Amino acid sequence: MIEVGQKIPSVTIKQATAEGGADVNPAELFAGKKVIMFSLPGAFTPTCSQKHLPGYVAELSNLKAKGVDIVACLSVNDAWVMKSWAEQHDALGKIVMLADGNGDFTKALGIEVDLAKAQMGLRARRGVIVFENGVAKSVDMEEPGKFEVSSAEACSRKLG
Repeated sequence: MIEVGQKIPSVTIKQATAEGGADVNPAELFAGKKVIMFSLPGAFTPTCSQKHLPGYVAELSNLKAKGVDIVACLSVNDAWVMKSWAEQHDALGKIVMLADGNGDFTKALGIEVDLAKAQMGLRARRGVIVFENGVAKSVDMEEPGKFEVSSAEACSRKLG
């Protein structure tokens, strides 16, 4: 798993946009910026849809006021699913929606989880990583089934 002090891996994935999916390399997108990237198992799943994404949408202005340039959401879903989900939560154009359809970026970060028993396949663990200038400044991954350290409120408190 990525650790504090390590650089963000360079991997091309998709970013959900109003037009669909656009190629993006998070290492390039995050360069020179302060970024909060929260990861989650899947769009349209209960905790992700009821708490995780809506929390970051609601807390966005407070996070920006604390010097955050980008708030990004990472999930092992395709760009069309991430776009539709973002539209449902008024997040499109506000939260950078990272669609890691093959899990390449998730695996490069070392935050993958096998949810095959739940018929979900390879997914991203729930958590939050703060990057500054492309380097991990904090890494907080949830224990299975938990939603404590990666909420927008917890992240905001940690930023001060």
